[in-house]
Amino acid sequence: MKRTIIILALATVVALPFLLRTKRASQGKADDTVVIITPHNEAIRHEYGLGFADWYHRQTGRTVTIDWRVIGGTSEITRFLESEYVASFQHYWTRTLNRPWSVDVQAAFANHRLPKDASTEAQEARKAYLDSNVSCGIDVFFGGGSFDFIRQANAGRIVDSGIMQKHPEWFNDHVIPAEFTGEPYLDKQGRWLGAVLSSYGMLYNFDSLKRLGIAQPPQQWEDIADPLYEGEVALCDPTKSSSIAKAFENVIQQQIYREWDRLARETGKPRKELEAAAVRAGWERGLSVLQRIGANARYFTDSSQKPPIDVLHGNSAVGMCIDFYGRYQEESASQRSGQKRLGYFSPPDGTVLSPDPIALMRGAPNRVPGTAFIEYVLSMEGQQLWNFKVGTEGGPQRFALRRLPIRRDFYAQTDWQERRSDPEVHPYEGDNPLIYNQSWTSGDTFRAMAFVIRVMCLDTHPELVRAWREIIKAGMPADAIAAMSDLSTVSYDNVQGRIRQALTAKNKVDEIRIANELANQFRRQYNQAAELARASRK
Repeated sequence: MKRTIIILALATVVALPFLLRTKRASQGKADDTVVIITPHNEAIRHEYGLGFADWYHRQTGRTVTIDWRVIGGTSEITRFLESEYVASFQHYWTRTLNRPWSVDVQAAFANHRLPKDASTEAQEARKAYLDSNVSCGIDVFFGGGSFDFIRQANAGRIVDSGIMQKHPEWFNDHVIPAEFTGEPYLDKQGRWLGAVLSSYGMLYNFDSLKRLGIAQPPQQWEDIADPLYEGEVALCDPTKSSSIAKAFENVIQQQIYREWDRLARETGKPRKELEAAAVRAGWERGLSVLQRIGANARYFTDSSQKPPIDVLHGNSAVGMCIDFYGRYQEESASQRSGQKRLGYFSPPDGTVLSPDPIALMRGAPNRVPGTAFIEYVLSMEGQQLWNFKVGTEGGPQRFALRRLPIRRDFYAQTDWQERRSDPEVHPYEGDNPLIYNQSWTSGDTFRAMAFVIRVMCLDTHPELVRAWREIIKAGMPADAIAAMSDLSTVSYDNVQGRIRQALTAKNKVDEIRIANELANQFRRQYNQAAELARASRK
């Protein structure tokens, strides 16, 4: 009897939370479902899930739920989609078309650069894929950098959603421009569309700056390359985070422009004649700035959300991050403590306004509600969620997203100023924006840039940090700095040549081989720099 009473008591304790929990509609009870893969954080997923469900019901009279797929950053999503479409197309090619699978077919079907003299089988595979409706089980790709969406479009993994045809009034210079400051804001074929704007900057902790004896918060990228920030910078791996890779690209493009200005002043020659030289000099100077920032890095993480959190807790003094992570942490810290503990700043001539796109996947199993989600995000109602205050009419219910809507007409609504989270920000009216030049660092060069930074700063981080520490202790001797900063092996010409060739080769062994070669070269340089610095102290 006593045992029975104990068992009943335990059962009651276990069951009580389930009996008392609030009833809510289950995912399976909704009329429609949308499967969305995204790198966006929980705050964005929460607010857009609620907002879309309400909008969709008013538009259609039906209920909808979102099945969010969160597997990591944009780079992880890209790799996942690639593998899923390979498996899906292989099944279609072998089972539906009854064709034999081969390495050539696998290499050809998603290759937009298929040469004209490619085999008949390769050309047929590419055509069959583009004519097919093969699916990866995902409806919508929401968020990330335009670089990754361009790659998806070229491969054929995303398709025209039809939104540009349905709402032509949205796509013009007064609403969503085709491009701005050199950045494309949409795909001309409608395969991806910019949904929100992103810029890049630095989040810093005032207490940490005071601890380090730094009176002036950082205002330029070069500021956090200063020895005062040794071991205090939080960074991401650019090969894992497309947002931080974009920030690093901004650093390089800023330095190219500065070198261009310098050459024009010193030579008096026409600027066009100096562009090629400016690109080469600016590339090296930009990498040099990033190398020193990397030397100051406490770590390189896979997650772009970690640096802002680390700065919040004072574990790092400053972190490079995308604007909305910085603004969100700045606001949340102030709300919790009642004082301004964090600051966020975007260098005005050091960051572009990049679009975070949205796209419909090829073979979307829920195409109609998936397309409706894209329409909602780009509608004025959906855009309000990005930058309205919590609890305001049309605003988010729980989280202030602190992002900048892509629609230009959003900022023309003067009666919305009190409802906006950042009423002082007007991205289309910046005085001195960085004008993005695609010909300098986009495409394969962008990927090569992230690769070079990984090898130069991440793979060799212990040696780099050790060399930098010895150089600082020795009072910054010139010969040691020169040894550490020799970037001849990763010059712009080398990147455009053998490095880029290795990264685009079919054989991945080429990439591994050159990564090891470059890493070993940098380790030798860093060890030599440390020795020179130690010798100068004797």
